[in-house]
Amino acid sequence: MLKITTHILIIINVLCWSSTSFAKGTYLEPEKFLEQVFNGNPPEPKKLWIKKNLKTEIKNILGHDMKVLRLRYWDDNTKRAWILEEIGRDKPITVGLITANGKILDVKVLIFRESRGWEVRYPFFTDQFKDTTLTAERNLDQKIDGISGATLSVNALTKLARLALFLDSYVDNK
Repeated sequence: MLKITTHILIIINVLCWSSTSFAKGTYLEPEKFLEQVFNGNPPEPKKLWIKKNLKTEIKNILGHDMKVLRLRYWDDNTKRAWILEEIGRDKPITVGLITANGKILDVKVLIFRESRGWEVRYPFFTDQFKDTTLTAERNLDQKIDGISGATLSVNALTKLARLALFLDSYVDNK
């Protein structure tokens, strides 16, 4: 009986360990993301310098300072690609966002480093962001449904969507 119980506990442990290790990883290399977005021919990256007024607005959206001096983005005059990061629970989630005309065209989780909340990478979740715009209060104009057990990852992607739309508008009005 003890032998069977030990085997069952080992099997359960292996299954639990393996499911969390599958959650972490690179789902799509940033370079491959850019190739997909721009049909194999991504434009040269442009730089957006984070000056004081922009830093304040970013802090209002993210809830904390973004510790960078500049952001890179890719623009082919029809759409822009942003590769942004936000902390989920403890570690950054790298996300690719495509914007055009004040709307989100697509969202892809590129690199996920957390042990929980990985469900945000699937289209059933990311498709909710398509065609979203930013309100005057800098919130998304559509409700994003959460995922049980992935609240912090959902919040991270929602903040990044808001940030990408804000930055898109900022670049348009520069």
